Amino acid sequence: MTGKTSRRIIASALACCLALSLAACGGGREYTVPKEACGIPISEKVLDPFLVDGKELKVLGKPLATGEGNCAIWVDDWLVVNLLLEKVDKLYDPMDESEEFRFKNRAKTADLPFDGLGAVGDFNAMVSAQCAAPDAKYVIVYVEVSLKSTGDVTRRRENIESFALDVVPKVKKAIGCTT
Repeated sequence: MTGKTSRRIIASALACCLALSLAACGGGREYTVPKEACGIPISEKVLDPFLVDGKELKVLGKPLATGEGNCAIWVDDWLVVNLLLEKVDKLYDPMDESEEFRFKNRAKTADLPFDGLGAVGDFNAMVSAQCAAPDAKYVIVYVEVSLKSTGDVTRRRENIESFALDVVPKVKKAIGCTT
């Protein structure tokens, strides 16, 4: 064997080993996405952009139907989505100066499909909506995704907004809002 031939064989062998090791690390999604999480129906379509490869999907925290609290969806050790619910007596505007600290690159959410106000940032959304439940006139739903989320920021913001607009009516229904 010549030096040139042996280098080609070694290079081919290394490339093959690298390809096999990368294929073995691919993992994929070994979990099933539940139809319900945090006490509300979850649309796999709006959750999908935040899902990562892993073995186990976990829902930690209280169901949002209890009226207040925090509920998070995790894949292995990766936070996928965190939901926080507050019942309040007035409408809080996410675009108000007092709420600016919550966001990175805040923008108003236009044309909500319910009475309320919303804003989205690079990693979160805040929606304040009319409720008219016996114990709350309004609700605030905060949606947060992992700060480790990478990829196209514009698309991530669109996905966060879509998720929030899908979840808020379901939260309102779960806690008994009449409006």
